[in-house]
Amino acid sequence: MEKPKKNAYDRGHLWVEGLERLKSIINKTPLEETIKWGAPVYTFNGKNVLGVMGLKDYFALWFYKGVFLKDEAGVLVNASEGTTKSLRQWRFASKDEISEKLVLEYINEAIEVEKAGLAITPQKKILAVPELLQKEFDASPALAEAFSKFSQSKQNEFNEYIATAKREETTH
Repeated sequence: MEKPKKNAYDRGHLWVEGLERLKSIINKTPLEETIKWGAPVYTFNGKNVLGVMGLKDYFALWFYKGVFLKDEAGVLVNASEGTTKSLRQWRFASKDEISEKLVLEYINEAIEVEKAGLAITPQKKILAVPELLQKEFDASPALAEAFSKFSQSKQNEFNEYIATAKREETTH
């Protein structure tokens, strides 16, 4: 019999008391709990506002639009600097670090951010056409025309595949 796979977020057992404390605070707000990506996510009018998660070294409350929060207490961190544009985490190492008053202030501000419709518009990442591919386009206008009919994301996939090839025969 095959062992069931553990969920990537299934580290809550390390932080049961802290996560339950956060959930009890969140339950005092108008947010609705749902499960997304295997973790509790709280929504307002169907929009993701925040979530909770237990990890190896800490448990966290994360705000999907945390970049718009004032963060006067200086508790929010960008978990993936340079990649994450909007999401911010509030990390805890113990349930004793949780201030109900402060957590509620942040949650209520996050709800106001959602009500205001604030959002970061994703920017399209356009990759440069690799030199080798450009030479092929120059030699074959039909190939260039066919390539231009692909979506921007598909063009980026092709460009990245050729630009990151480790062996020359992969590029041809």
